[in-house]
Amino acid sequence: MGFSTEHLARGCARHPWLTLGAWVVALVLGVGLVVTFLDLSSEGNVTSNSESQQGYTLIDRHFPPDPNAQYTDELVVVRSEREKVGSVPFRRGFEKVLDEIRASRAVHNAESFYETKNPRFVARDRHALVIPVGLAGDCQDSAGVVQGIVQDASRGGFDVTMTGNCSADYDLNRILNNDLKRGELYFGIPAALVILVLVFGALVAAVVPLAVAIFAIAISLGLSAIFSQVFDLSVYLLQMTTVMGLAIATDYGLFIVSRYREERAAGRVKLEAIAGSGATASRAVLFSGLAFVLAMCGLLLVPDSVLRSLGVGALTVGLVSVFAALTLVPALLGLLGDKVNALRVPFLGRVVDSAGEEGRVWSGIARAVMRRPVVSLAAVLVVLLVCAAPVLGLRLSGPGIRSFPDSAPSKQGFLVLTREFNVGTVDSVKVAIEGDVTAAPLRRNVRRLVRGLRANPAFRDTQITISRDRRLALVEAIPVGDSRDRRSLAAVRALRSSEVPVVFGGTNADVRVTGETAEEIDYTALMDYWLPRIVALVLGLSFVLLTIAFRSIVLPLKAILLNLLSVGAAYGLLVLVFQDGIGNGILGFSKTPAVTTWVPLFLFTVPLRALDGLPRLPAQQDPRALSADGAERGGGRVRGGHDREGDHGRRADHHRRLRRIRKRPDRGDPAGRLRRRDRAADRRDGRSLCARSGEHEAPRALELVPAELARLAAGPARRARSRAAIASPVGPQG
Repeated sequence: MGFSTEHLARGCARHPWLTLGAWVVALVLGVGLVVTFLDLSSEGNVTSNSESQQGYTLIDRHFPPDPNAQYTDELVVVRSEREKVGSVPFRRGFEKVLDEIRASRAVHNAESFYETKNPRFVARDRHALVIPVGLAGDCQDSAGVVQGIVQDASRGGFDVTMTGNCSADYDLNRILNNDLKRGELYFGIPAALVILVLVFGALVAAVVPLAVAIFAIAISLGLSAIFSQVFDLSVYLLQMTTVMGLAIATDYGLFIVSRYREERAAGRVKLEAIAGSGATASRAVLFSGLAFVLAMCGLLLVPDSVLRSLGVGALTVGLVSVFAALTLVPALLGLLGDKVNALRVPFLGRVVDSAGEEGRVWSGIARAVMRRPVVSLAAVLVVLLVCAAPVLGLRLSGPGIRSFPDSAPSKQGFLVLTREFNVGTVDSVKVAIEGDVTAAPLRRNVRRLVRGLRANPAFRDTQITISRDRRLALVEAIPVGDSRDRRSLAAVRALRSSEVPVVFGGTNADVRVTGETAEEIDYTALMDYWLPRIVALVLGLSFVLLTIAFRSIVLPLKAILLNLLSVGAAYGLLVLVFQDGIGNGILGFSKTPAVTTWVPLFLFTVPLRALDGLPRLPAQQDPRALSADGAERGGGRVRGGHDREGDHGRRADHHRRLRRIRKRPDRGDPAGRLRRRDRAADRRDGRSLCARSGEHEAPRALELVPAELARLAAGPARRARSRAAIASPVGPQG
């Protein structure tokens, strides 16, 4: 006997304590793995051999690390509105800050203007000095220590700020953690609980899907902790796991609990109701979860640690959520039984008594759409296309410091540097030139490149360093402003495509342009290369899976079209809110100059859960049960499985309704015939196309799918099948 979600649900319901005990053990192990082994990084690493990576390889080969060398990770700015650099009070306050930084043991070196007399350390108005700092030990931990000293020193008439790569990474981790607490713990979980209470009308039923989500998130993070010991995983994995776990596991739990309550409302005993929900809702969950997992597999192909981390988080939480929905939910329902409806909420508890009935609002909307399918379809398409229109202005960039909130200390330091010193980040553009740098022709070319960079207003502080083996010349220049803004990106692109080929063309030198800005350019090119390939792969795999699930060509094509429309609208709204800043203040979001480079690729894979809006999968029907009970059309669904308790009165009433259906005249309404015919053929979880109150249906699917199906229902062949369906005692079988 093959795998059956019905048999799995029945087995878990018969042995609930064994199933629940296994999940509790997995939960404890998951938490232990997270505490012990989870290791995440805020740095994104590209594993492909890009030009920037080749440049770093050349530099590492000819410039081995020197522990005694002076270097700069951070810039600390000490400013006073009243005092100037030459005054005694300014020097006293400056040296106090410098002494605290040096005494912290978090720095390797810290330079002082009063010791070096370097004029570049002085602001144009002579009211500020900069302290170049090289951090010791762990970059982010040391940045956090120095940042604390800097914030405490901002008093007594002095304004002290800092910025740099390490402090930016430290702030990014803090922002992500705060967003996780505020977005998921303080808003996401309470909002999900409120929605579930509105849907179920009872606190116990609402808690079951949330409990599944908590199990799924903790166990998925435990699995990710194991992967983090083998691969470099990004801090974004934590956000991915919690967000998607809360969404998917809650969604799937809602499906199954809703179906169980409907089965109980129809008169089936507890165990048979759980088995019935396993045969229908659990099967839909299985295929929906597989579609999501297949979509996320595409992220693993991209040679980038951030996207692979998102893929690992999504895959683990998707698989664990599906398995939890198929096993843990039936076990909890087996323990609770009708107590799942306990703790009814006043004024909402009547939802419990109406389980299995058509929701007047949603069914009314569906019927209205199906009466005018062409008009409804055109209206929704217009809305989606209008939402997608802003995507034409999409700008992509890495998460530069300009995209940080204004409250981030590293951004405050960046703004001060830009204003006082005409300096932004300390990220330099590096040109690695490998060859015989002692030869006169190559020396002339190197000097020509240096002159060009010094004359270019997009760069500053151009320097040249020759390796000890005289085989590599390293030319460095710092972009003016943010190293990842559009001006810097354009300058480095021009350096690669025009200046370097012109200067070194015809020589045997191996020249590579690298640095933070060059990395961003290579990363954008990587996303441009992989995006169409991931789109084709995901859509192809989804089409195959849905064709197997629905045994249809039209429905998978409709799902793919719906997904593309929703993704386009999401892209457009993303540009409108975040990039253009329209409505971002109302929603509490910050405006950014560009969208993070990897977001479009990731965002494409997520909306494949819009496939949930399709008619639900046919149940794994038992022919004996189907022949015993037949089809119930008056309630708006086909029900498989007879009442094991022998409710003969309900069966007699059922057959009377069937006789009335056979005598009902055909009014010639294509939409009406479709509603009668498709009770069995077009459904998911056994639900009809008319969505019920409390079901988790996407609004776009509610409108687009019935409208298109109603339009496709026209034609002589479909009218003939419709009449045959009405005359049949059980209706067509899907």
